[in-house]
Amino acid sequence: MNGLSVEPPGTAAAGSEGGGPLSPANTDRPTSSGGTASGKTTVCNSIMHRLHDSCAVIIHQDSFYRCLSEAERRDVGNYNFDSPDAFDNAVLMECISQLKAGKSVEVPVYDFTTHSRRKDEVRKVEAADVVIVEGILVLHDPVLREELNMKIYVDTDDDVRLARRIQRDVQQRGRDVAGVIEQYTRFVKPAFDQYVAPSRRYADVIIPWQRGDNLVAIDLITEHIRAKMQQHHLRRIYPNLELLPSNYQIRGMHTILRDRTTNKNDFVFYADRLNRLIVEAGLGHLPFIEKQVTTPTGSQYVGVEFARRLCGVSIIRSGESMEAALRTCCKGVKIGKILVVRHHGRRGCDGAGDGPLTPPGSATPPGSATPPGCATPAGRAPSSFGDGLLNGQVSHEGVEVGVGTKGESGG
Repeated sequence: MNGLSVEPPGTAAAGSEGGGPLSPANTDRPTSSGGTASGKTTVCNSIMHRLHDSCAVIIHQDSFYRCLSEAERRDVGNYNFDSPDAFDNAVLMECISQLKAGKSVEVPVYDFTTHSRRKDEVRKVEAADVVIVEGILVLHDPVLREELNMKIYVDTDDDVRLARRIQRDVQQRGRDVAGVIEQYTRFVKPAFDQYVAPSRRYADVIIPWQRGDNLVAIDLITEHIRAKMQQHHLRRIYPNLELLPSNYQIRGMHTILRDRTTNKNDFVFYADRLNRLIVEAGLGHLPFIEKQVTTPTGSQYVGVEFARRLCGVSIIRSGESMEAALRTCCKGVKIGKILVVRHHGRRGCDGAGDGPLTPPGSATPPGSATPPGCATPAGRAPSSFGDGLLNGQVSHEGVEVGVGTKGESGG
């Protein structure tokens, strides 16, 4: 396999229900940090709600408080729950690592009344495309910070946070108002000034959350996550899929091709340019062997050449648009054709062709083919070529190239 070959459909990574998680490298791990009662959990829940059908889970740092010893329980009024030492970050890191690996984890349930983890209760969290980590000190720990690829800080006024904390601790954690205020003055506020507030400088996004309804910020974050997920969804089915790296030249050509006012001549010109870049990138994934040549000056140069002769297979009709690019890059290459037929009432494409995969008279096996793929919606070309792989028509040394209608670059 040479990196760009497309695997047959149905090879998605195993994982949670709903399609399974992305590969570890493609799992989004945003984090929400901020002062106590600043609205971190509300922000996380709002992001999850807007992701709709996407697979997302939340990990709360509060679940990883360290169990207090008997001596600490007897003197719990003097225990600082806002210190970094109060959290068992080793267990938290282990959970994040397991989720990155596509495995489910059991998150402990912390009892704030007994100040210990419940022995008979855990929260099972399945692997997901988006793992959101929420907590007051998630941006303070440099090791934990490195595991997160989108860092969010929720900014709320001190008096608003204090009012929310009093209401929460009295209703949910069995404390009295005087005790909450004393703890806030002795531990919470100093810890915020020492640990939480300085961690703002590590945030990628700071959300003002005074009124608790900054929907513009939530929508922007959600759209960013959704855009990243769209780039990786095909890789869930085709783990060997490669995309042409995006740069200003590629984006400039996409801008012209997507512009409704672009005339026909300009469209054809820039489509040919993009097709050639895609074909050249695809050729780089074919097998090469070492070759030594003599230069005009008589010196020896050790280079490479294709391991086999090449032939192409054009998936028509749209695949024919890439034939010129293949002929330009591979002088004298023979090109065969195959027609992909979509049957009514069925999803996907059946690889029913009106001719063999290899061009007539080709002396090369189909394994050396570099087929120009479809320029139609993503899924058709991979489906047809995948059927060819399943049927033994194409060996694993083939590379499929094509232009998709989604994303920022051709692949």
